[in-house]
Amino acid sequence: MVYVTGFRCFKCGTHHLPQEIENKPIPRCSVCNSGLDAEYDYGSIRKSLLRDPFMRESPTHWKYWAFLPVRDLSHIITMGEGGTPLLESNSLTRDIGCGRMLVKYEAMNPTGSFKDRGSSLEITKAMEYGKKRVVLASTGNMGASVAAYAAFAGLDCIVFVPNIVGSAKIKQIKAYGADIRFVNGDYSHAMKEAENYVISHLDSFLTGDYPWRGEGTKTVGMEIADQLYWTVPDVVIAPVGNGTLIWGIFEAFRDMYAVGVIERKPAIFGVQVDACRPVVDAWEKGASEIIAVEDPQTVATAIACGDPIDGLGALRAVRETGGQGVSVSDGEVIQARDFLAENGIFVEPSGAVAYAGARRVKDGLDDKTVVCMATGHGLKDMYGIE
Repeated sequence: MVYVTGFRCFKCGTHHLPQEIENKPIPRCSVCNSGLDAEYDYGSIRKSLLRDPFMRESPTHWKYWAFLPVRDLSHIITMGEGGTPLLESNSLTRDIGCGRMLVKYEAMNPTGSFKDRGSSLEITKAMEYGKKRVVLASTGNMGASVAAYAAFAGLDCIVFVPNIVGSAKIKQIKAYGADIRFVNGDYSHAMKEAENYVISHLDSFLTGDYPWRGEGTKTVGMEIADQLYWTVPDVVIAPVGNGTLIWGIFEAFRDMYAVGVIERKPAIFGVQVDACRPVVDAWEKGASEIIAVEDPQTVATAIACGDPIDGLGALRAVRETGGQGVSVSDGEVIQARDFLAENGIFVEPSGAVAYAGARRVKDGLDDKTVVCMATGHGLKDMYGIE
């Protein structure tokens, strides 16, 4: 059963019925073309969840099916995503100076990044709609993830890739048999190419940072609470590229709070790099609009999204939870990556951005339980490692 009642625009507030969005080749607001927030019938979800069995069941991505917009659970496409470890290290706790530092190590997903959560739902939706091909723009990790899940489901896959993507990620996408199409420009240019392709090829399904991916991504936040025995950390720190991850985390705690599974929500901190910080700029200025950054250049290529699709959602997640927007340098990112590796946690540069942000704001984390997102495996991008 689907508990989604509609989709509301981040920017103009227009409400869309589910069938309206599901029938659009590009699932964005019909009025202003902005991103969308899924709305749920929390009363029905509350009635359907058998609280004790649900709370005891081991964390996995599809455990939280009631919060996902899927019509038929017998046809889900899964490769065992989710259930990733929540790692606690005394060395990291001392380094930050907080009460507890935990790292949600998303590198343990099937293709090595948190993107597999969204891909599982997106490919399930593509199959539900009877599509033969999936199309997306990607800076690497999402392309590899969608390509893998598409191959697993027997679908063709086209990935539009900006020219900043490293060779290791290109090879991973190729390994899954996807059709790679290079684009001169940044992620925003690649995204336009993917959207234009889907508009002219209606047998294709657009994947990427759109509502389905955000809904799939939010299970990482649900797992954090679940793995802490349904208590809530004081702070969750996440990198911000297109804003889909941090918005998904916000949604997760909002959904759990609404049905009574948790009693409070954490502060959410969003971290960007100095060369690409449109969300942080808006947060610092108290602005309601996000000004795009042209052609951002950073070692954190996975979050080099100058015009973030869910940027307004990211801004809302930080503001509504009393969090912070934080910016770090490329040098701080590499130092954080190396420090994490020295303590057994190997991530790519983009995967260390949240921890670099924790180091930047550590004076405000005293005695707090902090969860940092480690989003992608170190083997995906070994920049600076000889």
